[in-house]
Amino acid sequence: MKTSAITLAVLLPTIAAACGPAADSAAMDAVSTAEALSQEEETRRVPQFENEHVLVWKSIIVPNQPLEMHRHDNPRAIIALKGGTLTVTSDAGDTHDMTWETGSAYWLEADPPGELHGDVNEGDEPIEVIVVQLKGAGGS
Repeated sequence: MKTSAITLAVLLPTIAAACGPAADSAAMDAVSTAEALSQEEETRRVPQFENEHVLVWKSIIVPNQPLEMHRHDNPRAIIALKGGTLTVTSDAGDTHDMTWETGSAYWLEADPPGELHGDVNEGDEPIEVIVVQLKGAGGS
């Protein structure tokens, strides 16, 4: 689908130019829609706020796109904007599910030193969360 959205973004303005001004506006709307659909299909982190105390971002975790192995050195609060279940796999091969309900908040401690994990949303819909990660004492 990402390739299709890019193809539409390239082709529609050319087609619209050949069809005249009325088609141009419709083509631009279609390009915007295609680009939005393409972006919706990508797992991503969108920075929201940072100061000396916290780092805040929005994570959108698309189904069936495993996140790379990583770790969280700091404790954090998770607020589920659009809930779902993540399957978490440690670098040792252990797995467990984390289920977040829409509208609920959760506390997650920092990961143990040296431990990595990867996540995958195995549901049918994207999961959207706000993450508020502490800095400083207990969250350097």
